[in-house]
Amino acid sequence: MSGLAESTEQVMFLDPAIRNWVLFPITVIMVLVGVFRHQLTILMTGEPPKPDIRDIRQAKALIRGQILAQSNSYIPLSSFTERKKFLCSAFEEGDYLKNKNAKDQSPVNMMADPKNMEVMMDGMKKQMMGIVPQTLIMGWIQFFFSGFILIKLPFPLGLRFKQMLQSGIMTPNMDVKWVSSLSWYFINLFGLRGVFSLILGGENSADGIRDMTAMGSMGAMGQQSGQPQDYNKLFMAMKDNLSIVYHEWDLANIEQRVFVKYGKQSRVFTSAAK
Repeated sequence: MSGLAESTEQVMFLDPAIRNWVLFPITVIMVLVGVFRHQLTILMTGEPPKPDIRDIRQAKALIRGQILAQSNSYIPLSSFTERKKFLCSAFEEGDYLKNKNAKDQSPVNMMADPKNMEVMMDGMKKQMMGIVPQTLIMGWIQFFFSGFILIKLPFPLGLRFKQMLQSGIMTPNMDVKWVSSLSWYFINLFGLRGVFSLILGGENSADGIRDMTAMGSMGAMGQQSGQPQDYNKLFMAMKDNLSIVYHEWDLANIEQRVFVKYGKQSRVFTSAAK
């Protein structure tokens, strides 16, 4: 690789062997490793466990209360009152709780539930299957192709992209359009997401963006693993929220509002009965 300086644009000539033995192999290997990792993850984790119908029921009941509180103006006052009375009574009696008899007890630690432990182990397996291959590929590129310039982008870029596109190249005067081998790895890491979605489907285990956030997810999982949600407290809080909701029907006095809009009436006369 040699460089020639021109007054208008920086010109460098790249050996075609770099394209054949560095550029294409990095891309092909990352695609193959992603496909292999996806298949291996499926074999290691198996089918995801089916959720408990009682867990779904109590979660949906809480969502139902939130929808009623937020969208109460879409139904008349009588309908809202009946729904509020029914949900408040059900929340107070614990009808939607997974274990109604233990509603006054503290929630069980998630670490003691074998199902939750299995889900956590499957998540850790998927994360490790993403972290280990990407770490090995990055080390392979840094060891064998450190300092290589692979391609030149066909469009201009600002200096803020220099550190991103020329990782591992200590040349402050090089044009930003040139891309180093390590930067090409990161471009493929994010750019192959569409290729993996096309080959493996949308829900695949070869997504590079998930790999970048895997370590943070593992830390968050460790902090939240022993803190299950207390649905009894959530239901009681929702009951209090529904009790203080002010209802105002959107279709109240709609006939008079239409007359006012089209000039048939001067103002809206509110009625006591809704």
